[in-house]
Amino acid sequence: MKGGIIGVLCAALLYAVEAACAPNSDAITKVPGFKPNKWVARTWEGSKYACKCHPGDYCWPKQNHWDNLNRTVGGNLRVNLPPGAPCYNTFQGPLGNINTYNAAQCAAVTAGFPNEQFQIELPTAGLWTYFTNDTCRPTTDPTGSCTLGYYPVLYITAKTVAHIQAGINFARNNNLRLTIRNTGHDFLGRSVGWGSLVINTHSFKSISTTNSWNGPGYNGPAVTVGAGVQAFEALARLNSLTPPRIMVTGECATVGVAGGLVQGGGHGPLTNFYGFLADTAVQFKVITADGKIQTANANTNSDLFWALKGGGPAAFAVITEVTYKTFADTPSAGINLDINPSTNSDPALYWEAVRKFHSYSTHFVDNGLYVYYEVGPVPNTLHVHPIVGVNKTLAQLQAVVQPLFDDLDALGVGYTTSSETYGTFYDLYNAMFEIEMAGNSALTGGWTIGRQDVVNNHTAIIDAFQTVINAGSFIVGHMWSAGHRLPQSEWAKSAINPRFRNVVDKLITIVPVSGDAPLAAKAEAQNRLTNIVDGALRAAAPNGASYINEADPFQPDWQNAFWGTNYQRLLQIRRKYDPEGVFYAVSTPGTEKWEQIETGTRLCVKL
Repeated sequence: MKGGIIGVLCAALLYAVEAACAPNSDAITKVPGFKPNKWVARTWEGSKYACKCHPGDYCWPKQNHWDNLNRTVGGNLRVNLPPGAPCYNTFQGPLGNINTYNAAQCAAVTAGFPNEQFQIELPTAGLWTYFTNDTCRPTTDPTGSCTLGYYPVLYITAKTVAHIQAGINFARNNNLRLTIRNTGHDFLGRSVGWGSLVINTHSFKSISTTNSWNGPGYNGPAVTVGAGVQAFEALARLNSLTPPRIMVTGECATVGVAGGLVQGGGHGPLTNFYGFLADTAVQFKVITADGKIQTANANTNSDLFWALKGGGPAAFAVITEVTYKTFADTPSAGINLDINPSTNSDPALYWEAVRKFHSYSTHFVDNGLYVYYEVGPVPNTLHVHPIVGVNKTLAQLQAVVQPLFDDLDALGVGYTTSSETYGTFYDLYNAMFEIEMAGNSALTGGWTIGRQDVVNNHTAIIDAFQTVINAGSFIVGHMWSAGHRLPQSEWAKSAINPRFRNVVDKLITIVPVSGDAPLAAKAEAQNRLTNIVDGALRAAAPNGASYINEADPFQPDWQNAFWGTNYQRLLQIRRKYDPEGVFYAVSTPGTEKWEQIETGTRLCVKL
């Protein structure tokens, strides 16, 4: 998939598109507020737009320009094919058609498609496929249609910082849509993008540790990770130290720890103790939109440093490495809990059990517990895997959880449970958190529940849960408190919405829908997510907020939902470091005028 046919045909395909493109009257040379002088005029649904340059436009770079870029990046520029292309006789791409069928490669991609790490190692795959438009999934029918959908057109497999610089400069100078990708571990489609050039940073795998990092704002143990490092890699390195150490990561081991995770905040099982991953960052090395290498810490580019810590993915710079605080690992314990139709067949009793379980959210986080749970998608199912007690014996953990079990027993609801103790949190992390799957297509939303919402409005919260389930969605919950043990003096040092410090439960909502569904079906699903599913949660939990990495980017008042009172400062920083609109990710600071028009394809500024 990564070489061979793609490498051989790259030049020919680029030449073909150039030959088809002639200058035309669609050119715009000036858009107020932006420096680029190459724009494409479009009209969509009665409004006028100035769009970035895409294949077939007069301003799409000519062959010699692409050749120069390819030489600059060491031959690592490639034409992109969607993962499923080897299962089809022909890939019909925007730069030309390619005969792609390969039985062995088709078998490999079919087997690997549900596997997160398989997709991560592909150069442009999105782990969840809705925003790719699903126009080339693996198939057993090679005569079917395979098109690019919303996957990017070309990609650079960056091996050096200079390669990233070259890609940024090329995209800026030619006003191309630019996408930054590490793992593709993204619910909102930010790792793909119609007509875009991708810079893939996954090869940046350096990890170094120290017991005495000494820099602005921090002196102590730290780990420095390259842009491509994933959670399981960083945690394994830290566990190999004597004594072992840990860092804040997401609950999913395959997520990258130096890209969108920290720029969105980064919550996980250790959030009760150390806050978000962003709260533990002490220094970034980045490349800004002007192509310059920058250091950002508490003293140097301190405004950029603040914005990179939770201010929005792909909004301010491309991260090449980050330094984080590390912490001593400790013995930990975990408990699993399941209620399902095999243990309880009464829906009314089931919902009463959910209400009892969720009423303990403040109790759990106040005792330092992290709880990962799912409500649905199977009806009458509550799957709690796991309840985590960091630095707790199993007896201590059971003492905190026992009141919940007593209440369930008093209700007469059936359940199953198991528990285990581990020598380190690292061991628990590897043993108790379940493997996640890739390749599914769905819309993702979500909301958080504030402490006061649980105290004052809990009945309405569970009513909202029922609305979510009845609307064909399901819930993934994460009970934690980012303000539990992190000193209040640290809260404002990151760009994270201040309301998150009083959150006790962060919810993901999921509405399954095929990426290649008819437009009317997509519109209905989006309306259901925004106005019914998440609308019910927003109404029931007015003290909550929305987490940019796991949320509906099209929700109302997203600026306030994602960043609250921090938004205006973030907007100013965005304008300072990216005045030309080089970077784009949906619903991030400064993107109010940007839209993906023509059924989610062209990226444009509304005039």
